[in-house]
Amino acid sequence: MSATTIRPCGLADLPALFSIVNDAAQAYKGVIPANCWHEPYMPLDQLKREIGEGVAFWGYESGGTLLAMMGIQDRGEVSLIRHAYVQTAHRRKGIGEKLLKYLEGTTVKPILIGTWSAAVWAIRFYEKNGYRLLSRPEIERLLRKYWSIPERQIETSVVLANARWAR
Repeated sequence: MSATTIRPCGLADLPALFSIVNDAAQAYKGVIPANCWHEPYMPLDQLKREIGEGVAFWGYESGGTLLAMMGIQDRGEVSLIRHAYVQTAHRRKGIGEKLLKYLEGTTVKPILIGTWSAAVWAIRFYEKNGYRLLSRPEIERLLRKYWSIPERQIETSVVLANARWAR
């Protein structure tokens, strides 16, 4: 078996990150609202903008190849898990859980995670890992406070929180 590692991603990893997010996001096609879907799902300039806005991407690497990515963003009193994607061919092998557990260990702050409300597989994944779905009013308040996303995405998204979120 080839060596695996979780490591920070840098600018040299942008092509791999771009490939991973746009491969994995195909799962959203036909599931999320059509007016929220675009090709590519995350253009390279948006990926660079996310990094510029403080999203620190970490990658799961096996045999020298990045197979998955997950970002964490410090937003003051909370940390956000952002853009969690595993290449389609490598899903359901525990990679996402390993990345999530690793990133949880990098902060003592409450962690919030936003995802599409129609992405039931993602919601189940986070719930299985100890996160709870928040109430609709709280979701809308938090999405407006900590994320910079369009109103349509706020309407069609949810927020989950780990046990450190006690409000």
